[in-house]
Amino acid sequence: MTSRDISMKTITLDVRSPQDAMAEALAAAKAGKAQKSARISFATPELLWRVLTAKRWELLKALCGAGPVSIREAARRVGRDVKAVHADVTALLLAGVLDRTDSGQIEFPYEALKVEFVLQATTHSSLKHLLLADEARAELGPPSRGKARMRTPAFP
Repeated sequence: MTSRDISMKTITLDVRSPQDAMAEALAAAKAGKAQKSARISFATPELLWRVLTAKRWELLKALCGAGPVSIREAARRVGRDVKAVHADVTALLLAGVLDRTDSGQIEFPYEALKVEFVLQATTHSSLKHLLLADEARAELGPPSRGKARMRTPAFP
């Protein structure tokens, strides 16, 4: 048995500021209401995707509904090397997505995983601010080491 409440059937991974996540938890605690589902929040989509890689998603699918299993069994289910699966399990344990049982096995103690985040268009004023910052950097010239910097766009 894990430390999580068995009535929590779904875990939600979302993207929001730590302040927003803490404010919601405090509001629920003050109101005396238990959270309806488990929730893990990430400050940025990049942090979420750093934890929830394609291989780790595949691992979670294999563990969903499986009950406690050894890391070796988890690796067998996904057809991967035990060492690589161990690294992924460690990351998921640290993030709070997986649990370790008293017997040392790993468990995904939920029936479902939901991922929530919103991609929004940049507002006109924010875009103008970014363009002005780029112009200011261009006026400063290359870095002092003499190497040219290349700016990589956020999206291809």
